[in-house]
Amino acid sequence: MTEKKKNRKQDILQNLALMLEKELSERITTARLAKQVGVSEAALYRHFPSKARMYESLLDFSEENIFSRINSIAAGPQDAFEKSNKICQLVLGFSQKNPGISRLLTGEVFLGETQRLKDRISQFFDRVELQFKQLHRNQAIANGESTIDSAAIAKLLTSIVEGRVQQFVRSRFKIEPLELWDVQWRLITSGVSTTSGVS
Repeated sequence: MTEKKKNRKQDILQNLALMLEKELSERITTARLAKQVGVSEAALYRHFPSKARMYESLLDFSEENIFSRINSIAAGPQDAFEKSNKICQLVLGFSQKNPGISRLLTGEVFLGETQRLKDRISQFFDRVELQFKQLHRNQAIANGESTIDSAAIAKLLTSIVEGRVQQFVRSRFKIEPLELWDVQWRLITSGVSTTSGVS
């Protein structure tokens, strides 16, 4: 791919993300996107075969950005809850910095789009949940403890992350995903430790 073509693709995706952030009441069409980018619709389709593929490219960017960093967190020396906190902050911070992409992560813009796009969102949060589960399961095994709570903890943390992203979008980006996070994390961990015996 030539540098010019690569830059044009990035320009299209950046404008799409900006439209998702700024135009909350409007349906994103390729005609409107082409006008925003300053090219013809035909030029858009030379870079992407469909609008769905543009959305997928934004999801690709999100996954590459987030999961490479999750892997680094998972490899660190902290305990499972400290790593889980970092992962939560990572996903929520990414959402806060990328409001348009947050709308993709809720599936809110996929009405009328292909089922494949909706499946991608499910898979994204399934991967986050699996990371939480592995962290807590591995720590329990290392400590000679029961792993029975690992799946429940993972589901709880994923639900909280997903819910905060949903709230961010539903509030039209007024309630930031990381708002009061430190306080809420203390409540989460104190509640989990009470029920599971975590110290």
